[in-house]
Amino acid sequence: MSSVTRTVRTSCRMCHGVCQVLVEVQGDRVVKVAGDPDSPTSRGYICPKGKASVELLYHPDRLKYPLRRVGKKGEDKWERITWDEAVSEISGKLAKIKSEFGPEYFALMQGTGRPYTVFNARFANGFGTPNFVAPGHICFFPRVSASGITMGGLPISDIYGLGGQTPACMIIWGCNIPQTGAADGMCGNMLQKAAVRAKELIVVDPRRTTMAEKAQHWACLKPGTDGALALALLNVVVTEELIDREFVNNYTSGYDELVTHIQSYTPEWASAITGIEAEDIKSIARIYATTKPASIHWGNGMDMSLSPFHTARALLILRAITGNIDRPGGDVLWVSPDNLHSVSPLVNQDILGMDWVSPEKRALAVDGGRYRFVPFVHPPTFWRSIVEAKPYRVKAVWIVGSNPLLTHTNTETIEKALDLLDFLVVSDFFLTPTAKYADIVLPAATWLEQDDIANFHKIWCVLSRTKITQIGEVRDDREVILDVAKRLGMDKAFPWNSLDAYLNWVFEDADIDFKDFTDETIRLGDMQYFKYKTEGFHTPSGKFEIYSKTLESMGVDPLPVFRELEIVTSPDYPYILTTAKVREFFHSEGRQLPSLRQANPHPLIEIHPKTARTIGIEAGDWVWVETRAGKRIRMKARLFDGLSPNVVSAQPGWWFPEEPLESNNWKRSNVNYIIEATPYDPETGSESLRNTVCKLYKAE
Repeated sequence: MSSVTRTVRTSCRMCHGVCQVLVEVQGDRVVKVAGDPDSPTSRGYICPKGKASVELLYHPDRLKYPLRRVGKKGEDKWERITWDEAVSEISGKLAKIKSEFGPEYFALMQGTGRPYTVFNARFANGFGTPNFVAPGHICFFPRVSASGITMGGLPISDIYGLGGQTPACMIIWGCNIPQTGAADGMCGNMLQKAAVRAKELIVVDPRRTTMAEKAQHWACLKPGTDGALALALLNVVVTEELIDREFVNNYTSGYDELVTHIQSYTPEWASAITGIEAEDIKSIARIYATTKPASIHWGNGMDMSLSPFHTARALLILRAITGNIDRPGGDVLWVSPDNLHSVSPLVNQDILGMDWVSPEKRALAVDGGRYRFVPFVHPPTFWRSIVEAKPYRVKAVWIVGSNPLLTHTNTETIEKALDLLDFLVVSDFFLTPTAKYADIVLPAATWLEQDDIANFHKIWCVLSRTKITQIGEVRDDREVILDVAKRLGMDKAFPWNSLDAYLNWVFEDADIDFKDFTDETIRLGDMQYFKYKTEGFHTPSGKFEIYSKTLESMGVDPLPVFRELEIVTSPDYPYILTTAKVREFFHSEGRQLPSLRQANPHPLIEIHPKTARTIGIEAGDWVWVETRAGKRIRMKARLFDGLSPNVVSAQPGWWFPEEPLESNNWKRSNVNYIIEATPYDPETGSESLRNTVCKLYKAE
């Protein structure tokens, strides 16, 4: 190996990928990944997952070649095949299913957003299937769709201060990215810096997060009651007239209707639901409304309830009537870089302003398109449709970057469904519990093995990602999608002959090509504030729509409401079980990587010390966690007084990749395995995943 050392500036993708990094390469071997101090997105920050990228790249258990199953499903018996054999078999099976049964008998599923996202959706729509399955109902899309309808775009906290100000008051609501990495195009470390600079920091979370420890005000609410708190804050601001009258009068519609609607949502009403004192609710509302500029940085924690769409609407209205929309240091509509093509999934725009599946096509999906504000097929309904063959049983599924046995609910239904499929393809880094049911497994490239224009979740900028090396025969998921699409004659959907051609097409109207961009590494939008003064809002009225006639015409409440999942604890099930993401892991990923596993070796459940004493549990004890679903998992106790005594918090996504796949160890400590089925939010299909009742007892 050559001893020449070089440094490559690129962008990490171990989580939601907004951090630019410096990769040290000796010869052909990557030896280190470090934060880039000159990066405007992350300014030298790197999280433990980013540092562990080298461990992922060279892990001995990584999938390196396409595999075909030769034993029974779940036996973990495989044979190596060529890429040509894999692509030929996949395209042949899909063509046969489409010809004999129809395109809807094929489904494509993905996990969290990665570079493959728009290619996956485009493939599904180009193939003709409405069954594109993704977890958007519990992650991001309730906020995206509410924002699209209410104001025509997604507001983001101005933590980078491109207008000369960062927030003087910041509410961090259901978000812990300073610990978990990044989200919504924002680096967690930059959020933390902006929050610490704020005069007033308010954190809304059932757990005392790192930022809650730094906050002047921590609203420790009962899990799942975010909507009640949001409405009560609106009540205070409206009834005490703490509004920006100029913005309300000139740039909104429906304020008078809000005044009447909000009267019953008092702090006293919300206090009984959330567990937060009424006077504290009033104080938070007054501080937020009178400290300018102010922002609300919301997160995934508020997406999992019976009313996340309306909760998002309430918080959007709170931003607007206090005059914090699109102002420096407030919640801004980012301006994207000019002259860059973006790929859409090929279909008509719907009312959300997004190119996605048309209502007519969605009606043919296995969920009937009933959750109109999330443009994916509803995962719980999808899995149930396979088991029950209602309205029909999908025959083939291609899962890209997802491990649903760990990350979806109703896991026993998923297990049955996977066994019933005629044909399953899984693209991933490792053989996961889900992949063991596959007929063909495809080895996916890591971010160090990809050329990419990183623009998903960036919003205000695009970053370059440079392929530095390659292990075995791994391939970028998009290359594989292109290859299969070409075999199926989908040239209209995929007019590019290669991934390189696609990357250059993005810059077709710009002044550079992709190679030049890898030298430039980043392009920023020309940020402008107060755009609504000249452009209005991208809504039917041109205004910020407090009262939404669009929703009214669809039979949806035109003003935000609250629905609560009734949580009934009892002597048998006295605790509320919530979950919190883990700094070291990205959902179910990373437990193979030595540095990450050493930092967090066991599945932990946080228990208040008072609670632990009452049931005879000490720190480090193994504990059974059991729900009314009649199932239990085993986790290790961490005593933590940053919770209400009747709330316990478990780490999600746990499995044990060091053990044989056939051991079914994914059931042992997987919190999704024991979560009860809940009613679904009628707008988004969201599930109330963070408020199941449970009991605890020591594992002998």
